Parts: sequence; C-alpha cells; structure tokens
Amino acid sequence: MTIEHLLWTITAVLFVSDSCFSNFDADVHFLFYSKYEQEHHMEHNETSIHTEQKTFLRHFQNYLGEFVYGGIDGSVTTFAVVAGAAGAELSSSIVLILGFANLLADGFSMSVGAYLSQKSVRDSFDKYRATEYWEIEHMPDQEREEIREIYRAKGFEGELLDRVVDVICADKERWVDVMMKEELGLIKEHKSPFTIGATTYFSFLLVGTIPLLAYIWDYTGGFEVSLFETSSVLTGMAFIVIGFLKSYVTNTPRLKSILETLLLGTLAASMAYFVGDLLEKILA
Repeated sequence: MTIEHLLWTITAVLFVSDSCFSNFDADVHFLFYSKYEQEHHMEHNETSIHTEQKTFLRHFQNYLGEFVYGGIDGSVTTFAVVAGAAGAELSSSIVLILGFANLLADGFSMSVGAYLSQKSVRDSFDKYRATEYWEIEHMPDQEREEIREIYRAKGFEGELLDRVVDVICADKERWVDVMMKEELGLIKEHKSPFTIGATTYFSFLLVGTIPLLAYIWDYTGGFEVSLFETSSVLTGMAFIVIGFLKSYVTNTPRLKSILETLLLGTLAASMAYFVGDLLEKILA
C-alpha cells in the first residue's frame, strides 16, 4: 500500500467511524438517558425509593449515570476505530494514533457537551424561578388563584382548600417552589455541571483505553497473539461491566442490560470492520 493510499484509507476510516458513531452515540444517549432521567426524577420525588439497596454503588448513584454513559461511548467509539483500522490492515502505531486521537478529542467534546447541557438546565431553572418571584411580587392575586386551581384539581375544596392556599402563599419560598413544580413541572437539579463533565471525560478515557491495550502492549514489547481478537475480548469484558453498571442506573434486569450493551457494541464494531476492509480493497 502506497503512502497516498494509506492516507486515503486512514481518512476514510476516520470519516466513516465518526459518521456512523455520531448517530450511534445519539441513539445510545436517547436509549440510555431517557430511562435514566425517568429514574433520576423518581428519586427527586420519592427520596425513599430503593433504600433497601445497601451496596457500594448507592454511594456513587448521583454520577453513576454519567460514568456509565461516558464508558459506553468511549469503549464503543474507540473499538470502532480499532475495528475499522483492523479491517484496513493498518499497523499498531497507526491504530494507536487514531485511537488516542479519538479518545482525547471525542472524549473532550462529549464532556463539554455534558457540561453545557447541565449548565443550560440549571440556568433555565434559575430563569424560570426568577420569573415566578417577579410574578408573585407583582401579580400576587393571579398567582394565588393559580395555586387554588392547582389544588382544586387535586380534589381539595371548601375550607380545606382555603387553608392549603393560605399556608402555601404565606411563604414566598414555598410559594415559588410549588409553582415551579406544579405549574412548570421543574425540579431543581443539584448535580454540578463541572463534575458531570469531568466524570464523563474520565470514564470515556478510562474505559475507552481498553480496546487499545493490546496494541499498546504490542507497540512497547511485542505481542504474539492476534491483536484484534485480544482487543475484542478485552472490549467485550468492558461491555459486560458497563452493562452491569447500567442496570443499576436504569433499574433494568442485569442480563438484559449486559446483552443490550454487548449487542450494540458488536453491531457498531462489525460495521466499522467491514467498512475498513472494503475501503482497503478499494483504495489498495
């Protein structure tokens, strides 16, 4: 393979991997976070939920979702690059260059996106909260009537309804909290945007390095067995661990979560491998 063909193959592998896994990343984000957000809001509304679980994972539950999502994306996208490069029969040094470039750049991009997303949620909440304060200050009668309508719809009436309205409206903080939750459906998010971004990036780098371990070993000291097969086994083990952790976040059956993660990762890597193999044959 000439230098020109090699460069074209590398460029094509990166382009196809990035195109395919941008969509894959969005699909994983939707499938995982739609369920995660439902469970997360349930924890806000029912603080006693699942208190019987006393495992160490409960201590990291707040940011476990970000760790799992970062790990899924890091392992799958990096393994996709490895698979595409293996299909194109590129050397270990080139696989490492492509892999670490993907890890550092894509991981940083993902963590920044997670940070900005969470910060936007917090900023939006503060904006609506400030608006509710202004309305209570300048339109108290109208806001008081809204409280009455909210609790009338819940079945309160007569003297009991008047007492509920009086208690809520006697304290502005309580009044605003009720309006935010009952009228707008918004609950304050206490997780730090910075910690979310940092956790996502750390997980992306940590788990995303696993598909490259065999190639690192081969580059530094030589490796006698098949690099891609070894990378596949190690990545499969990472998928199993991440799938297991995902089941704690989404409260889905352990086996189902593990098989789902393995299936998605395998489909993505298979696509990249055959695309890389096809491009190598076309461009060689």
